[in-house]
Amino acid sequence: MTSETHPSPASDKAPVGFQEHDHKNCVETALANAEARCKEDGLRLTPVRRKVLEMLLQEHRALGAYSVLDRLREAGFGSQPPVAYRALDFLVQNGFVHKIERLNAFVACSHPGATHSPAFMICRKCDAVAEAQSAPVPGVLGAAARAAGFEIEQTVVEAEGLCPDCTEKA
Repeated sequence: MTSETHPSPASDKAPVGFQEHDHKNCVETALANAEARCKEDGLRLTPVRRKVLEMLLQEHRALGAYSVLDRLREAGFGSQPPVAYRALDFLVQNGFVHKIERLNAFVACSHPGATHSPAFMICRKCDAVAEAQSAPVPGVLGAAARAAGFEIEQTVVEAEGLCPDCTEKA
């Protein structure tokens, strides 16, 4: 899989999630951008959807649907699984959130509104997730797809390892 992706020009910046930053500004800016995009695109960012996005932005790590549901319940929202799943579905469909298949969990998108193929670096100790952009390149997967008459539209890379904090503690 490593030969199938390479950083795109937009990913020259370090991935979000493993380094110090102004977290309050990060969350506020992302929420304001999501609200503006929803207004522009005629989408409804309901209070539940906004709260789920805010939770994921606060964490910079993947959260499972039941963890999201527990936090919604604590915040005074519904306690039935469809409440969380509907909000997560909306956020994923509209590019505000990604599903991390490896963890069966969700993480806020670091590049919302951009068409991209995400590459996730997942810490196996603390579940921190950093997202970078990648793009498919010719290689084994590309050749196999071409031979099968398949056109790759998007790839998602999920790499597991140790984040800088957990590496220092090891």
